Amino acid sequence: MGDRPKSDISVSALHITRLQNVVGSGASDSLLYSYHRSFNGFVAKLTKEEKEKMAGLDGVVSVFPSQKKKLHTTRSWDFMGFPKNVTRATSESDIIVAMLDTGIWPESESFNDEGYGPPPSKWKGTCQASSNFTCNNKIIGARYYHSEGKVEPGDFASPRDSEGHGTHTASTAAGRLVSEASQLGLATGTARGGVPSARIAVYKICWSDGCSDADILAAFDDAIADGVDIISLSVGGWPMDYFEDSIAIGAFHSMKNGILTSNSAGNSGPDPESISNCSPWSLSVAASTMDRKFVTPVMLGNGAIYEGISINTFEPGNIMPPFIYGGDAPNKTAGYNGSESRYCPLDSLNSTVVEGKVVLCDQISGGEEARASHAVGSIMNGDDYSDVAFSFPLPVSYLSSSDGADLLKYLNSTSEPTATIMKSIEIKDETAPFVVSFSSRGPNPITSDLLKPDLTAPGVHILAAWSEATTVTGSPGDTRVVKYNIISGTSMSCPHASGAAAYVKAFNPSWSPAAIKSALMTTGNASSMSSSINNDAEFAYGSGHINPAKAIDPGLVYDAGEIDYVRFLCGQGYNATQLLLITGDNSTCSAETNGTVWDLNYPSFALSAKSGKTITRVFHRTVTNVGSATSTYKSITNAPSGLNIQIEPDVLSFQSLGQQLSFCVTVEATLGKTVLSGSLVWEDGVHQVRSPVVANPSH
Repeated sequence: MGDRPKSDISVSALHITRLQNVVGSGASDSLLYSYHRSFNGFVAKLTKEEKEKMAGLDGVVSVFPSQKKKLHTTRSWDFMGFPKNVTRATSESDIIVAMLDTGIWPESESFNDEGYGPPPSKWKGTCQASSNFTCNNKIIGARYYHSEGKVEPGDFASPRDSEGHGTHTASTAAGRLVSEASQLGLATGTARGGVPSARIAVYKICWSDGCSDADILAAFDDAIADGVDIISLSVGGWPMDYFEDSIAIGAFHSMKNGILTSNSAGNSGPDPESISNCSPWSLSVAASTMDRKFVTPVMLGNGAIYEGISINTFEPGNIMPPFIYGGDAPNKTAGYNGSESRYCPLDSLNSTVVEGKVVLCDQISGGEEARASHAVGSIMNGDDYSDVAFSFPLPVSYLSSSDGADLLKYLNSTSEPTATIMKSIEIKDETAPFVVSFSSRGPNPITSDLLKPDLTAPGVHILAAWSEATTVTGSPGDTRVVKYNIISGTSMSCPHASGAAAYVKAFNPSWSPAAIKSALMTTGNASSMSSSINNDAEFAYGSGHINPAKAIDPGLVYDAGEIDYVRFLCGQGYNATQLLLITGDNSTCSAETNGTVWDLNYPSFALSAKSGKTITRVFHRTVTNVGSATSTYKSITNAPSGLNIQIEPDVLSFQSLGQQLSFCVTVEATLGKTVLSGSLVWEDGVHQVRSPVVANPSH
């Protein structure tokens, strides 16, 4: 995936020639994609033997299979201290945010182009012709990619969104203001994106069966050449080598072209090392709560009321329905017994017995099982996912295990048990913000001493636009078609960061991706995060909770460019031949150019060693003055017992804007069994430029 050749030769012809060396005369039929607008590579159908032969050819950096990645699935902006009347750059309407997702529902009021002028002159993209899709001056471009050819029933062979996910993320990042938005009366308010005046470019890469690596790279290739400013990608798979990961490859080339890629961290938490997007040249975003949560009361026939959680829009009937335990209604014909049907897996319930009743299940599920058995509601219990509410295709409330035990006692105490599930109500969450349990965690599984995630943003109970080609849940039997939906995931936190990055870019159009990223990270609010809930600290929330309003004036930035990342890659073991092919220039690895992860000019500091060890690391950093022309910054360190941080020099005096000054950070850590969290702040009386300093006991 190297640079485009500098000559005028046809890149596609080169790809065909290379394929002919491997597959012979059928090369043209084998070729699926030829990437040539922004970088050099191609996708082809190859057997295992052909793949190995291709990998052995001179000039081939890597050959890897195109696999499927997954989607990582209003009050949030106000909660971040980013109100509707925040100061706006006059150039915001020239900012183009690229959304690589499931497409978009163009008729949504969030994408109305009333009052917009024509697209900015830098735009080089297109609106892919389709009978059921048109662009406007808000959605200025749209493309779709489907390398596997056949489009499944229910999907659209166009940029139109059949899933809802892409519409939701696009409106979160750059949707215009829409008053009185709600999900069937829940979360009523004004829905808006971070940059409501910005333009949206749509690149549909995800379908009902996932997101292909081949399509992801094709979208990156086009988005870079089209002239976008920020790329937002709420998609991921599993961590892998940086240059065998389509997202890391695409983000590297977007970085080279001055475009920041914002990525979701993943939904595989709270396990450590579960973060999937972890390249240093992209922004990795965790998901945190905001001060809104939904509770769903359950009333039993004896008058007892229990408070569960869910997003339930169904109104209860006038008659309290019968109540049954899943363990008492096994589908014996299908071979299930009560010890299995208590969990209510699909086909495990006797629909004749369950029909018309509310069923108690001993685990959380999607609700399709209970609905398929003709239940009128389901009460689920357990201690997972207690910090996030989901929607279901029928009335559901999710209770704790202890409350579930009480309900089972009630069921066994009466011959005619009944229960009603009420409509959800919205309450204030005083514990917010904290990183939700499903959000993927560090340490970085590829480069352990590069702190990931970078920061956190709201990703729980987010109201945003939705596709009217689907329903609230997309589950069979759900008939609720909505214009706005409430969902949760790092998929939702990522476009918050993308919108914030676009906001910073509008004020600072010449800033590099690293500078924008630094501004967001060093102004993040770490003190607001709950360390009592997130005892994995920075490995949950990175530099802290995003604060877009402060990020436009960070004072200092930690800048970095391609050469910095090349040196980092040299230190990670890439050889000169690989780098030459990747960068397209004369980059080489040597003793002089090899860089360590600790010297990458990153806005955070991380080190690790085995528990019981004392380790010392030296970090070299350079900051660029983007605040006041004449300013003096003093260093302030904060460190717990076992962590010693020394700064040299400890005062930085700037005489002009753009001036760069370097310093050295020496960190000594005596590691026990827990993470040691400290910080470095550069302060000039106006700005506080904060970086986390983290020591981690490795295993």
